[in-house]
Amino acid sequence: MIELYGVRHHGPGSARSVRAALTAQQPDVVLIEGPPEADHLVELAADEEMVPPVALLGYVAGEPKTAAFWPFAVFSPEWQAMRYAAGAGIPVRFCDLPAAHQLALATRAAPRARIDPVGELATAAGYDDPERWWEDVVEHVPGPAIFAALAEAIGILRASDDEPDPRDAVREAHMRKVLRRTVKDGYQRIAVVCGAWHVPALQDLPAAAADDRLLRGLPKVKASLTWVPWTYGRLSYASGYGAGIRSPGWYDHLFSVPGQPVERWLARAAAVLRDEGIAVSSAHVIESVRLADALAALRGRPLAGLDEVTEAARAVLCEGSDLLTELIQRRLVVGERLGSVPATTPMVPLQQDLRDQQRRLRLRPEASPRDYDLDLRKPHDLTRSHLLHRLAMLGVDWGRPQRGRSRNIGTFRESWQLTWRPELDLALIEASMWGSTVAAAAGQRARSLAAEATALEDLTALVEQCLLADLGDALPSVLAGVRDRAALEGDVARLMAALPALVRAARYGDVRGTDPARLGDVAIEMVTRICAGLPAAVASLDESAERVLRDRIDAVHGATGLLADGPSRDRWLDTLARLVPRCPPLISGRLTRLLLDAGRITGGDAGTRMSRELSAAAPAAAAASWAEGFLAGSGLLLVHDRKLLGLTDSWLAGLSDDTFTAVLPALRRTFGGFAPPERRAIGEQARHLDGSGRVPEVPAAASDELDEDRAALAVRTVAAILGLGPPPAAPAQAAR
Repeated sequence: MIELYGVRHHGPGSARSVRAALTAQQPDVVLIEGPPEADHLVELAADEEMVPPVALLGYVAGEPKTAAFWPFAVFSPEWQAMRYAAGAGIPVRFCDLPAAHQLALATRAAPRARIDPVGELATAAGYDDPERWWEDVVEHVPGPAIFAALAEAIGILRASDDEPDPRDAVREAHMRKVLRRTVKDGYQRIAVVCGAWHVPALQDLPAAAADDRLLRGLPKVKASLTWVPWTYGRLSYASGYGAGIRSPGWYDHLFSVPGQPVERWLARAAAVLRDEGIAVSSAHVIESVRLADALAALRGRPLAGLDEVTEAARAVLCEGSDLLTELIQRRLVVGERLGSVPATTPMVPLQQDLRDQQRRLRLRPEASPRDYDLDLRKPHDLTRSHLLHRLAMLGVDWGRPQRGRSRNIGTFRESWQLTWRPELDLALIEASMWGSTVAAAAGQRARSLAAEATALEDLTALVEQCLLADLGDALPSVLAGVRDRAALEGDVARLMAALPALVRAARYGDVRGTDPARLGDVAIEMVTRICAGLPAAVASLDESAERVLRDRIDAVHGATGLLADGPSRDRWLDTLARLVPRCPPLISGRLTRLLLDAGRITGGDAGTRMSRELSAAAPAAAAASWAEGFLAGSGLLLVHDRKLLGLTDSWLAGLSDDTFTAVLPALRRTFGGFAPPERRAIGEQARHLDGSGRVPEVPAAASDELDEDRAALAVRTVAAILGLGPPPAAPAQAAR
């Protein structure tokens, strides 16, 4: 006796119905839609450490980028069939087309769009939402009787399909082949759990020869399969998974709760809001349940569904807030759950090594983002940092550095946000070609990148990555590439782009316990070559090239200060001083600011240059570019130098309306880059300006008296900080 149970791949009602039908049938074998290469993996479904959602991962051996997933949740009918078979001690076989063929076919052409059976049946029933129809007709009416009715409806749809998908025909031919073989093996009570669309094709078994012709000559690859953790986020439609569902968290709730699903759901929604500090009482929950039931009754539904509970939550619990409703959607409707697989699951050595390190370092993979602040002075945190950087080297982006917090390797702190995604297992399998451990694979990957790199900036960035990841074995190969490439590089722009990463590595290698070798010598040589080539590089630049060069000059200026080599710094500042009169206005203004900050020119010199560059004789566009270059990055100069602020105000006040409109974009770029407190301080001081260039003096109040003793304390403190020696004693002290 063969029983066909046509299901939707993820549905709590279908899962309950399949479980009940199997209990009633008592089959001696269960066939499930899935790749037959995974037959030996079914027994792991009974392991206590196997926690859904999980997925079968099939990939091409030696070419992991060609892969496919078969996900299962606790409410998936196929998962419940596997669990039933494990408990009953009966065998399970997968009956779909082998992954070896499916992966080969996937590389050729995309499958054709076919009829959406749920959508078609929902439309025929007068529903505008297929999800709601499925819930009303299937999920809320569990029981084995639904399978016969669904098979009949699907049969009618298939009869009207004028252009059947040829891939469906091939898959169903193999399903029938497995079914025949199962009968031949002597099984009497056979249960088949498959997508409802395939049931009509399995009700009758045509001659085997016809199916053999369809299967003959199919392309084939060498496929490997294993179990990997999955997430509810990847099970949802939003993730792009083809057989996904809109609300995995809601379906999990419907399947798992013993009763009163609406009441329990809205109570959980209230708990989510309370966790965020939103005041939600039990009275809110009671009223939202009443509203959900009333909406279901008005719409003729047997039970309040997701639409009704969402509307009730929005109106009562969230008080109309779309933001809070979206929070419930993310936390509950979709869910933030990550499954787990047993330690005995087949894994490549690289996966196993990472799993061991995650356990040792207490870095648990989680589907929801989690922030980690690492103190690199602590060996435990330093080892964590090395692991995350090594994974980044391999393209396994489990962690993302939080650049807004403390990313610079020159500090003793790092901030990361870790989020585990199912496809990272695939990335690990792909990266296993480089080695069997994370450290060995990352080192080999670094050596490979060094051999392939053609740009000097790529090599210097790789040096920094090697230091961050503590890849001391790979560093000599990368450094050799840097020295060789730097000796041949004649493009000043590329040298400027490459220098900052090299200097950071040379300066802070000792912070992370890594020897930076001869990086400092290479950096000093690069500074010399940049200084020699920079005069030619600033000539004949268009506007976009000016901005690029300005940013690179800023980066090199910071790098020469970090390098802590006096002659190189002096050589760089001398070069900037010679270039000022020969540069375009944007770069000239920037060089003037850098020289002022470095103490090479005084505030008076800067004021003289500004008054000349912003004079009425200067073209407005050139003056605006010079001001942008001079002021960009920080407004503190205008806050503390009232003369420069007055000169800027005088220039702006002298512009005509048309000219001011023309230079406004440059002004917005400049002042928009200042920190809000700087803009407020400039605005406060600008209130007292009259456009003449003179800053009015604010007389002190007559009641103000100078406390010379207190002032002397402040002077001594500042003098000590600056290393200027002891200042004169305060008058009161001198009198003593």
